[in-house]
Amino acid sequence: MSRPPFAAPPVGVRAHRLVTRRGEFAVLDAAPRGERPIGTALLIPGYTGSKEDFIALLAPLAEAGYRAVAVDGRGQFESSGALARSGYGLGALAEDVLAQAEELGPDPIHLVGHSLGGLIARGAVLRAAVDGRKPFASLTLIASGAGRVGRWHRIKVRALAVTLPVLGAGTIFRLVHRRGTEAEAEIDELLRRRWMSNVPAQLRATGRTLRFEPDRVARLAAVGLPAHVLSGERDGVWPVRGLDRMAHTLRARRTVIRGAKHSPNAERPDATASALTDFWSTLWPAAG
Repeated sequence: MSRPPFAAPPVGVRAHRLVTRRGEFAVLDAAPRGERPIGTALLIPGYTGSKEDFIALLAPLAEAGYRAVAVDGRGQFESSGALARSGYGLGALAEDVLAQAEELGPDPIHLVGHSLGGLIARGAVLRAAVDGRKPFASLTLIASGAGRVGRWHRIKVRALAVTLPVLGAGTIFRLVHRRGTEAEAEIDELLRRRWMSNVPAQLRATGRTLRFEPDRVARLAAVGLPAHVLSGERDGVWPVRGLDRMAHTLRARRTVIRGAKHSPNAERPDATASALTDFWSTLWPAAG
């Protein structure tokens, strides 16, 4: 679970619901003041995460001239979802992303996915390519690997799926949550509300994706979309060396954020925002 550095959206960031052909999604939306954006970024969070995982990126991206939209996926935090696990397959969640991109267009979108969100974002790119759609200008994978997570994390995700219906979300949160300082009480409350709001079927279904998703990097490379692989210096979910190999196969830009682990977007947001905008600037004007 990523821990954002603050809970309240900063000045200039608007919380609203993005209405799409696939339903409504809760978003945090930031745009440059008084000027047309030079591009739009769609930010997809990871497992047990939410739009707030990107909260500290939004203002820096807007200041750099981009509209930045962070979304709660189907069944995550403030976005409603189906009760059945079948509504949370990777294909369905990828189609949600395509619907979100359609609403944020018509210009191609810089797609960014963190952890599980990277697998979903990759799925959206592959799904669009099959249909001949070109909604994206680029793809950035933040701490997101070639396929399923490492063995220890597969065990943890499976344990959550087994214990969640037995112990309940509240008990599990109390067992695993590391409380912050008194000054961080607002963040702790955000994390509690987020955890309690996640649809259990979504956690079980997306957990299965993390445990079984195959390596689709060769297929992604064949699409030819400009790609960026970004991570912290250390990552126990997907080994950093594996991310290096994936970037090589994709012929992608590779960025390592010093001092960060699995959530550089929350742990080192300024450095992460700079890395994103540096990458996007190399695509101008074709993808700007």
